[in-house]
Amino acid sequence: MKVRIKFAKEGMMKFIGHLDIMRYFQKAIRRAELPIAYSGGFSPHMILSFAAPLGVGITSLGEYFDMELTKDLPTEEIRSRLDHEMVEGMRVLSARKVADGKASKAMSLVAAADYRITFREGYGFSDGWKEKVPAFFGQESIKIWRKTKRSEKETDIRPWIYRLETRGEDLWMLVSTGSVSNLKPELVMEALAAFLGEELPPFAFQVQREEVYADVGTDGDRDLKPLEELGEEIE
Repeated sequence: MKVRIKFAKEGMMKFIGHLDIMRYFQKAIRRAELPIAYSGGFSPHMILSFAAPLGVGITSLGEYFDMELTKDLPTEEIRSRLDHEMVEGMRVLSARKVADGKASKAMSLVAAADYRITFREGYGFSDGWKEKVPAFFGQESIKIWRKTKRSEKETDIRPWIYRLETRGEDLWMLVSTGSVSNLKPELVMEALAAFLGEELPPFAFQVQREEVYADVGTDGDRDLKPLEELGEEIE
């Protein structure tokens, strides 16, 4: 039985790195006594697959991993048993059975993510910045200097920004995520600050990932679906 787990990472847990989160869930799965499947060979390991690792310092309401169980269980029971083992700052939001086929390969199909940018009290852009966001987003090209493993090069990130809007005092963005093109929200904020002619001090804003999407479109037509929707509840 292939199962997709959706979880939240909040509070002080945002400072825990991806590898430690993986180890944390391995221990939680054991404590929950879930019938997890193991790989073969001389060094068997749990069959787990995490989607789009989250950067340190970022909270999230839409993190995912897939795991394989040796027998079928009700998805709500899986969620409840695993959530019972969570510490403060971690919540298991849902469990879904994933059928064989395209949906079962969603981790490799991760294509986008929603982010909410919240400014810390006393920080942020000057008055009137929200009215300028549409003009920034409406540009044909948004070029920044982007660091690579070997050098730094100028990159047009506009094709990777799918949506950008203000909601109240917050900024929301839907950007490309995954192995092909992965756009960090901090780079969008850097470009927006340059467009506004301003400079934000370090730690001026908090980033929260809201959801992760897979692209299930065909023939080049983008069709983004939350990873959760590619599975089903079972009783």
